[in-house]
Amino acid sequence: MALFYQHNINASTKVGVWRIEEPESFFLQKVPLKRDVSHPYKRLQHLAGRYLLTELYVDFPLEEIVIADTRKPYLDNEKYHFSISHCGNFAAAIVSATDRVGVDIERVTPRIRQIARKFLNESEQNILSGWELMPGLHLQLSTILWSAKESIFKWHSLGGVDFRKHISLHGPVDMGAREWITLPFVFSKEEDRHLLVKARSFQDLVLAWVASH
Repeated sequence: MALFYQHNINASTKVGVWRIEEPESFFLQKVPLKRDVSHPYKRLQHLAGRYLLTELYVDFPLEEIVIADTRKPYLDNEKYHFSISHCGNFAAAIVSATDRVGVDIERVTPRIRQIARKFLNESEQNILSGWELMPGLHLQLSTILWSAKESIFKWHSLGGVDFRKHISLHGPVDMGAREWITLPFVFSKEEDRHLLVKARSFQDLVLAWVASH
């Protein structure tokens, strides 16, 4: 068993991370492989993410998962809202009986600098510029912002989102207690929605999630 991390957000919402160390056969004992995933490693990630759903809620109905036109998996009866993310040999999932949710997991790598201008607006770039003399922290914060915006994108789930225009950091970042970072955002795709994203770093790994009606 390789449950790397689990956090009970509230009475109806849980988030977790699975370190993928098992072969396909381990996950196939519980997870139905409904869609054709040809690449062996992507298939392993696919299976691990769904297996994690049942680790968070043992009664999660995997066989009832359907795929929307936007490629988001969901349950027709909305017994649970959920989101899954993969990164290397890690899978992350968040499940809630009450709230719409989004989750993202990312490796902290220099590659983020190459795409920063594609997802950070001018104000966010100015905020990050204050950390340029501390390259390690600058890289980590850049990754956290990317992961936070990805989690909001998945929370929205309908596509057509411009990360620079529609998802904006709105207020100070709270480094907080218990290693959680709280980031206030405004999502403005249809109307302004204020969302709080929680993020946490595990050495070179970043986890971010959002839950809201």
